[in-house]
Amino acid sequence: MSAHARSTKLTYEDYLLFPDDGKRHELIHGDHYMTPAPNTKHQRVSLRLAAALENWIARQRLGTVLAAPYDVVLSDEDVVQPDLLFISAERSSIITEANVQGAPDLIVEILSDATRKKDEVTKRKLYERYGVKEYWIVDPELETVKALRLSGDQYARAAEWSKEARDLLTTPLLPGFSLPLVEIFD
Repeated sequence: MSAHARSTKLTYEDYLLFPDDGKRHELIHGDHYMTPAPNTKHQRVSLRLAAALENWIARQRLGTVLAAPYDVVLSDEDVVQPDLLFISAERSSIITEANVQGAPDLIVEILSDATRKKDEVTKRKLYERYGVKEYWIVDPELETVKALRLSGDQYARAAEWSKEARDLLTTPLLPGFSLPLVEIFD
């Protein structure tokens, strides 16, 4: 008998065999995560934020915005489908015909009951490890957005905006971009 136990970690090759069933399938550290399709509020927030980002980024020619379902291959054992992502023009070589190969500059996850813990803990650590420069956690229930920004090799809370405070969403990654949260959450 071999002294080494057989690895049960899944890889991108296994991931490609998952069914196209309307659910979101992801690999984190070789473990399979599956969540149901998002609810209406989640999709409205996602669409509004994606449209605002896409309009600004395309006009300024800053890079590319992509939305789920879309694969981000961080490694052979880490494949995620963030709600939204931005890749700067300078780093556009990581975009392939099939997916993104590497860490986007900005990842946006929109919380739901089914994804809250995974988004706030598991994915936060994963994105930090792979060097995603900025990570936004959007909470449609509380109508807030939390921004985490890499400082060295760790995330630091950069900002927290709320609809109630009539805050404007901004980021140094997108100079001049400013979006009233009321436009996302109303």
